[in-house]
Amino acid sequence: QVQLVESGGGLVQPGGSLRLSCAASGSIFSTYGMGWYRQAPGKQRELVAGIGSGGSTLYADSVKGRFTISRDNAKNMVYLQMNSLKPEDTAVYTCNRGTYYGGRYYPLEYWGQGTQVTVSS
Repeated sequence: QVQLVESGGGLVQPGGSLRLSCAASGSIFSTYGMGWYRQAPGKQRELVAGIGSGGSTLYADSVKGRFTISRDNAKNMVYLQMNSLKPEDTAVYTCNRGTYYGGRYYPLEYWGQGTQVTVSS
């Protein structure tokens, strides 16, 4: 059974930074892609960033240049560094185990419980 547990969310002022972490169980973490999704109230869930097993990354246009996804396979961890945060980044952020192929990220069935990020003055 795969478990994904996010942490690091909170309240931050516009222009601030947060670092989200996702701890994954399972012995074959390194062979999967990992993704961060977010869902704001009244909106559909959207892919924020994805990272392949080899470290290739992709980002939503809205976060390019501000967010960075990374992974530590030795620790079974994936991170999302979020800088220059905007009020429109407010959402529940969830990590996912998936497949990264052909420059695209495909979510699989395992999701974390999510962590709330609120950007407000």
